[in-house]
This record gives sequence, C-alpha cells and structure tokens, in this order.
Amino acid sequence: MANKDYYAILGVSKSASQDEIKAAFRKKAMEHHPDRGGNAEKFKEMNEAYQALGDAKTRAQYDQYGSSFEQMRRQGYQGAGFDPREMGFDINDLSDLFGGFGDIFGFGGGGGGRGHGHAKRGRDIEVAIEIPFEDAVHGGTREIEIEKVNSCARCGGNGAEPGSGFKNCATCGGTGKISKVVNSFFGTMQTAVVCSSCHGIGKYPEKECGACHGKGVSRGKRVLKVKIPAGIEDGGTIRFSGEGEAVRGGQSGDLYLHVRIKPSKEFERQDHDIWSKAVISFKTAALGGVVDVPTVDGPKELKIPSGTQSGTILKLKGLGVPYLKGTGRGDQHIEIHIKVPEHLSRQQKKMLEDWEG
Repeated sequence: MANKDYYAILGVSKSASQDEIKAAFRKKAMEHHPDRGGNAEKFKEMNEAYQALGDAKTRAQYDQYGSSFEQMRRQGYQGAGFDPREMGFDINDLSDLFGGFGDIFGFGGGGGGRGHGHAKRGRDIEVAIEIPFEDAVHGGTREIEIEKVNSCARCGGNGAEPGSGFKNCATCGGTGKISKVVNSFFGTMQTAVVCSSCHGIGKYPEKECGACHGKGVSRGKRVLKVKIPAGIEDGGTIRFSGEGEAVRGGQSGDLYLHVRIKPSKEFERQDHDIWSKAVISFKTAALGGVVDVPTVDGPKELKIPSGTQSGTILKLKGLGVPYLKGTGRGDQHIEIHIKVPEHLSRQQKKMLEDWEG
C-alpha cells in the first residue's frame, strides 16, 4: 500500500507547527464535513491524517517509519479510541465544529442537547403582564400567579416519601450512565450516555412520595414575586432563570416575562425622555414666574421665562426614564400652552389696547 502524504492531505508543510496543523484540520473539517455538504471520503481521509499528525508522538512515528506507519497504526491503535483532548482540542469547539460529535467521545453537552439520552430540562414558560407607566419608569416588584409543573413540596423533588431511602438503578448500577459503542469516521469508539431507564438519576425511591407518586413534580398554581427593572421598555422581556417548569432529575426551565406598559394620560415616552404639556396663564407667559408641573416623581417647580410663547419647550433635567443598562436618567420636556382669557372687563380690554399701541 502506497504511503499517504498526510501533510499534503491537510495542506501543510512538514515543518508546520502543531498549532498550524490543528488550524488546518479545523478549516478542512468545516469544509468537508458531510453534514455541511462535503465529501465523506475526504472527510474520513482528513481525520486519518490528523490522527497521525495532530499528536506529536504519532507524528514522530509517521515521520520516522513512513510507509510502515499505516500498518503499525492499524495493528497498534485499531479500536483504541481517539481522544481529541490529547491533541489540544477544546471539547466545546469540537461540538460546534461537528454538530454534536462531542457526544461520540463521551463528553457531550448537558440537558436539552441534540444527542439521544441527555438529562431532561424543564419547559420554558412565557407570561405577559401589563404595568402602569410609572412602574416602567421606577421599576418595582409584582406578584404573578402562574400554573405550571413545580417540584413536589412534600419530597423536595426527589420522588421519595420523606424518611425513606433509595435503591440503585439496575440498568446503570446507580451511575446514571451506560457505555455505548459508536462507529464514526474516527473508527470504533466507546462513550457514555445517560441511562434511559432512570434518565440519569441513577436511583429509584424505595417508597414513592404519596403526593407526587414518585414523579418528583406536580402541576399547580404558584405565586411568584418578580422584579421589574427601572426603565424597561414596552414589549421588553425579562428572563428569570429556573422559574419555568420543573423536571425530576433535571434542570428547571426559565420564565420569560413579556412586559406591556399602559399608556399614560399625562406623559409620553420617547427613548429615555418624557414629554408632557403644561397650561400657563397669559400673565405668567408675559411676565414670567414659577408653576408646578406634574412629573413621574410628583409635582415639580418649573421656571417660566418672561415672554414665553405658546409651543415653547422647556426642560426639567434628570426627570426622564432611567437607563436600563448604566446610570442616570433622561429629561422631561414640557410643551407650554398659554390659556387666553375668554372674558375680559372693559378695563382689561383698554389696558391691552393701550399695550398694543
């Protein structure tokens, strides 16, 4: 059998560093992976080359023995398995690269992954609430009642009657995992997967909980106190980790709270600024003065310059909406409207006529 040039297969020189070989392998793995439309034979050949060159020890053997290396490898390594960690790979990167091949090597992701037999994860929940305009500005705490699957209050979620013990799963011997042989492009591999009998828990209660009948969970209503952050926008979503539905032996899902804000009769929000209107007398507009105007922080004094015209925009600094991420607040902008007297006495009319003249 002709000796394969593994350096040429990976597209590197014989003087390439281990990091360069690793980078070339990653690039070609993305290019030739069958799940990405690549050529399966080239992918297998590329993996074979990396098994030889990706480790300094096997690379030295390949460089030394040349054409005899393939026969030595088949005799010495057949079925021995391949641990990419020994070749410097990060397992999370490998999982992303091969779309879940991390499970083949026995160190795949946790619950909710793509592989078969993973530990369970509870269902996420989405809830919508409506809050007043002022609560969106200042934040606060709200109580919401939701019906969902909760951890059993009697057994604490373990499924056993309080005071009773547990027995090991007969399938996995209490480990929660079973061995599995997988054929892949890397050869025959042995890995560990979550036990399908006990779903990774490894134990069964000697006496099942009388409330949940050993399930560890029960469906019912639950009142939650949720914190609304100051400055949240209409349509904003808040995630509460672990407040979704529970599952025995696994991680609870998350709660996603969708916030709707009731319109205000007095205020309008534009980004982090608040807009409102104020009606002042003709006298105050002409001579100037101070008036009380409503704000989300209660009534505040607003200085009116003399000669203020209707439609003038005045500003109260720092009385707008807090920045959701960061410190400080926007401003409040007040549009001035002048109230023109409807009924004037003869003397008042004469004074205005004289002033006009």
